[in-house]
Amino acid sequence: MIQASHVTLKFGKRTLFEDVNLKFTSGNCYGLIGANGSGKSTFLKLLASEIETTSGEITMTKGERIAVLKQDHYAYDEQKVIDTVIMGNTRLYAIMEEKEKMYQMSEFSEEDGMKLANLEAEFAELGGWDAESEASTLLNNLGIPIEMHQLYMKEIPVKERVKVLLAQALFGNPDILLLDEPTNNLDVRAISWLEEFLINFNNTVIVVSHDRHFLNKVCTHIVDIDYNKMKLYIGNYDFWYESSQLALRQMKEANKKKEDKIKELQAFIARFSANASKSKQATSRKKMLEKIELEEIVPSSRKYPYIDFKIERPSGKEILTVKNLSKTIDGRKVLDNVSFMVLKGDKISFVGSDDIAKTTLFKILMGEIKPDRGEVIWGKTIVPSYLPQDNTEYFKDDISIMEWIGRYYHVDDETVLRGFLGRMLFSGDDVFKKVPVLSGGEKARCMLSKCMLENPNFLILDEPTNHLDLESITSLNKGLEKFEGELLFATHDHELNQTVANRIIEILPSGMIDRRLTYDEYLEQREITN
Repeated sequence: MIQASHVTLKFGKRTLFEDVNLKFTSGNCYGLIGANGSGKSTFLKLLASEIETTSGEITMTKGERIAVLKQDHYAYDEQKVIDTVIMGNTRLYAIMEEKEKMYQMSEFSEEDGMKLANLEAEFAELGGWDAESEASTLLNNLGIPIEMHQLYMKEIPVKERVKVLLAQALFGNPDILLLDEPTNNLDVRAISWLEEFLINFNNTVIVVSHDRHFLNKVCTHIVDIDYNKMKLYIGNYDFWYESSQLALRQMKEANKKKEDKIKELQAFIARFSANASKSKQATSRKKMLEKIELEEIVPSSRKYPYIDFKIERPSGKEILTVKNLSKTIDGRKVLDNVSFMVLKGDKISFVGSDDIAKTTLFKILMGEIKPDRGEVIWGKTIVPSYLPQDNTEYFKDDISIMEWIGRYYHVDDETVLRGFLGRMLFSGDDVFKKVPVLSGGEKARCMLSKCMLENPNFLILDEPTNHLDLESITSLNKGLEKFEGELLFATHDHELNQTVANRIIEILPSGMIDRRLTYDEYLEQREITN
């Protein structure tokens, strides 16, 4: 158990959160959510004792071990991969090192013998004899091949080091597990394995993630940072989101009788109470949910951008035909004989382990690079809009957000333009910010604004959720569900794939596989095939 009692954290005059009182207990997984900059990662650092509170205290059960997902991918460059994982249990690794030194001693005193015997006993108690086997299993499950286990960290790609650091955090059954964006750089298989690991993990987990499907799958509780406060909700992310939206609607309908509100809330809770993340906790969770009162659910202060892709004219019968595309980059063939036809109403998710292949395909479709072989045939009525993964080229000019958006907004009216910017969460003096210094999230919202203002009937989106917070991702998801044109996109966001795509194209080294099904159906087929 780990507990925050009357915790306040301030940086200068700015208060991140104040008077936080929360208890995190074993058997539960707590998802920490809040707008960008609200202090999610900072709160994890407080729990890990990496920084100190302004007031209040963090306490944990005596003797319990806390494990943290490290963010420095270069901190263990001089360590072997397998050793880096075992170092997750610092006491065990220290014993292993000390034992090794003692066994290399040429002479032993009686005192040395006693010390070594005590070390061996503690080593066995901490599971030392199974340590290397457990570390190796964790690495394998996260997709690190066995031939990498004895390499030094500096010898493996950064993308793989992230997985090693995750294995380090999971190693040795820690009592309290703190995870900051654990699904970053994980493939579908590794994420699925991690979800099952956490669902079956019997100790305490506190996690920050922008992956809504992941939060829904593993979380038993949500901690919402809002109004500089933290409030604990029973249930997963969808339950928190729907209940906060319900509370907001009910506040706006103040003339409604309270009895009606309570009935609506009770019906809502009854629907969600069956969706337990852990079956063994389903009964207790249902009882807790049923005790929730209306006053316990408050609307969020966070704002959601208004994302709506309006079509100026619908597409005709001929939309897009791709024939036999091949492309080699730096001596490696990333596309090999790729052919497909986009039909009316298609919303196609491009999947596969090679992100470069998907990006290359999209760039060829938009005419940014030429294929080595093959052709792209666009229908005459198609008005495409493209959101690239790397948007650096769009933000080089030293101009304001208002000037930047004005290039795409064809209405010469500052009031109307400010209204649009406000809906995309650029208000007040924000509109005069220079675009080269914008944050990743601000640039992403600018690019989504560009796409909306182009009134496309065809969208190509390459990792559109990158740099977006949960609120923006939720709005984008809803906007794409409503979009009436055709869509090609690549994303690692499970929820976006499942709720938007009606067709899946998997890019393979030897070509592609085209399936007309949902993302979950694709994953199920893939699991059966493998």
